[in-house]
Amino acid sequence: MAKIVTFGNFKGGTGKTTNSCMIAYQLSKKGKKVLVADLDPQANATSLYLNTKQSQTNEVVKFDTTLMSAVSDGDISSIITKIKDNLYLLPSFADFTSYPLFLEKTYPDSQKDRAMHFSKLLKPFEDEFDYIIIDTPPTVSLYTDSALMASDNIVLVLQTQERSYAGCEAFIEYLNELITNYDAEYRIAGILPVLLKNNSQVDKMILNQAKEEFHSSNMFKSIVKNMERLKRYDIIGITDPDCKNQKNDMHDRRVNALYSKITDEFIERVE
Repeated sequence: MAKIVTFGNFKGGTGKTTNSCMIAYQLSKKGKKVLVADLDPQANATSLYLNTKQSQTNEVVKFDTTLMSAVSDGDISSIITKIKDNLYLLPSFADFTSYPLFLEKTYPDSQKDRAMHFSKLLKPFEDEFDYIIIDTPPTVSLYTDSALMASDNIVLVLQTQERSYAGCEAFIEYLNELITNYDAEYRIAGILPVLLKNNSQVDKMILNQAKEEFHSSNMFKSIVKNMERLKRYDIIGITDPDCKNQKNDMHDRRVNALYSKITDEFIERVE
C-alpha cells in the first residue's frame, strides 16, 4: 500500500516543488517505486521531470492526451509517464485550470465529494507504488483539498523567511479545518527547513522560532541549504552523478548526498 504524501505551504516560492521532486527522485534511487502527481496547472514539477528525462535519455516525451482529459474520462493511467527506473510522473497541463469547474459540475451539491474525487482516481495505483508524492499550488483551492484528502502524510516546507513561516502556520490551521469539516485523516510527518541564506542571523532566528512553536521533534534534522545548483535543475533537469549519460561535478555530488540524507529521514518519518 502506497504512502501518499503532500508537500505544502501557502507561500509560493518556498521550494515546495523542488524538494518534493528531489526527495521523490532519491526514493527511486533507493529502490522505492514512486509516482509524482503534479496537481499544479503551472506544471513546474512536470517541467522539471520531463527536462530530467530528456537530459538523461535524449528522449522527448509527447502526450496524446492531457491530465484534464484523462480525469474527465475517469482513468489517469494513460498519461502516467516513466521518467526513470522506479520513478513515474502524472503530468499536469495548462488546461488543468478547468479542474475545479469539472468538479463543481460533477458534484453540484457536495464540496466534500469534490475534494474526494482525486483520491478515487488514485485508488487503483495504491498497490502499484511504494510512495505517491503530490505537488500542489500554494493556494487554498480544490487542488489543495484534493491532494490533502488523498494523503495520509503531510510534509510542510518552511523557508527561513517570515512570509513562509506565516504560510506554514496558515497551512496547519487549514489542515485542522479539513479534519473538522471533512473528517480528513492524515498526519504531519515533519517540517522541512529550507534556508533562504546560509548562516544568516534571520535564518537562525526563524529556525529557532519554528522549533519553539512547532516543537523541535516535528522539524526535520536535515536542512536544505541554499544551493545554486538546485536552481539550475529547474531549467535543465536533475543531474545525477550515477547517470552515465550526464556530466556532473562536485556541486551535483553535494546535492545528491544532501538529498540522500534528507530522504532517509523522510522515510523514517513517513513510515
